[in-house]
Amino acid sequence: MLYDQIPFPIQIINFEGKIVYVNHAFTFQWGFNISELNEYSIFNDSVLKESGAHKAILETFEKGGYRFINNYADSLLKSKETTIPIFRTKLFQSSFDDKTYVVLFHEDQTEVVLAEAEVKKARDGNKEAERLKDTFLTVLSHELRTPLNIVLGYSSIIKESMKDKINSEDRIYLDNLYSGSERLYNSITQMLEFAQIEAGNYVLNLETLDLNFVVKNCVEAAIDSAKEKNLDIKVMCLNSNIFVDVDAQSLENAINNLLNNAVKFTRQGFIEVETSLLEERELAVCRIKDSGIGISTEYLDHLFRPFSQEDLNIGRNFEGNGLGLALAKRYLEKMGGSLLVDSIKGVGSTFTFTLPISQQVIKPGSNENSSKKESFKKILVLDNSNDTFNLLNAFLKNIYQINFMELRDFEHEQVIQLDAEIFILNVEKKYWDKCLSICKDIKNNDPQKRPVIILSTEYLDAKMKQFYSAGADKFIVKPFTKKDLIKYLDEVKK
Repeated sequence: MLYDQIPFPIQIINFEGKIVYVNHAFTFQWGFNISELNEYSIFNDSVLKESGAHKAILETFEKGGYRFINNYADSLLKSKETTIPIFRTKLFQSSFDDKTYVVLFHEDQTEVVLAEAEVKKARDGNKEAERLKDTFLTVLSHELRTPLNIVLGYSSIIKESMKDKINSEDRIYLDNLYSGSERLYNSITQMLEFAQIEAGNYVLNLETLDLNFVVKNCVEAAIDSAKEKNLDIKVMCLNSNIFVDVDAQSLENAINNLLNNAVKFTRQGFIEVETSLLEERELAVCRIKDSGIGISTEYLDHLFRPFSQEDLNIGRNFEGNGLGLALAKRYLEKMGGSLLVDSIKGVGSTFTFTLPISQQVIKPGSNENSSKKESFKKILVLDNSNDTFNLLNAFLKNIYQINFMELRDFEHEQVIQLDAEIFILNVEKKYWDKCLSICKDIKNNDPQKRPVIILSTEYLDAKMKQFYSAGADKFIVKPFTKKDLIKYLDEVKK
């Protein structure tokens, strides 16, 4: 009575291998009732012998306990013109009237196995998608960023040198060339950084910085674009230092994204940047307020989603890839902070971010600006071609003396004799290991301990760490602007 109510096929066999009982589920699945199985013996079943299942049945008779048979099938099932289910069969002893029997309890695993196969297929598909994405990002990085570095670099030089020598129409052409290059540069950079964060490959290099100092530097970089739109930027920083433990690049990127959005979406009026402290909660606070177009209440919930924009029409007034705010939020959250927004459509927006106050004790005069080494004048560029050297020379010719050396001409013994105060290595993918070796040689054999800067299209943190472990002072990801390069050179002087 019990077995007949169970929806799984059950059969009971005696020591001779004869079937003495089957339940309703067995008859339904196999197509045989007990009276039709009088002449059948499990131990004579060729299919079970071939699979070795009859040995497990004999062991259960002899030793007791229970055993499992995966993918159980016998000649009775194979005789049917239907697809055989995938059974997982449990074997165990049962005694009745001093006789020993073995019960075969068949559980249909077909749906489970098929589901697992689908999961595996989906997992494999996901791995392939990840591989394709990584390949795409690698191509995007190496094949686009290097030529874009040349385009962006030279267009900025032409724009600066020709602004007073050409008519207004040609000046517009140059402005469009530069702004288009810059927009492409920003989009590629944001996509690569977002991909790194989402993949969990973005590693923070925390240091203690003054939030006021970082904010003022970011505002200084945004002033020119604000002036072009006649926007007034007001900065109200706390009089005392606000020290926070942050990744400098991540914090700058977050603030720059917020400021760029404020400038972009404000047609007229002002932008206010304010820093303060919530001492009772040990938080540093920065507010960026604008009198721009504002954000609708319906869209606020979607604001920080990647590639999300309120106006998705083709003819939208404000261009962009929708990654700026998503990146800013992720940068700040990775550093233990938060980002909130308060906005009224048509009135303006206020973005407020917080960061934990540093627990490090900062000694007076230890600010990064407190002392600097004497300015460098001579730079040696180690490269495989002249393209990057020519761009660097165009950027820095009025500030530094730039010399060039082929990578293949570099010899370890030359480090001491080389006439340079700073080394710049332009690292291509195929010369990666050689450049790592050169970097180690310079840092290990140079008694003057001169700085080494790496230029590369590689953006993965693990790759950058290889050069930092080799002693590099700065890793600059292409493309970069003249302003960026000068800033990085100033940093390694400190």
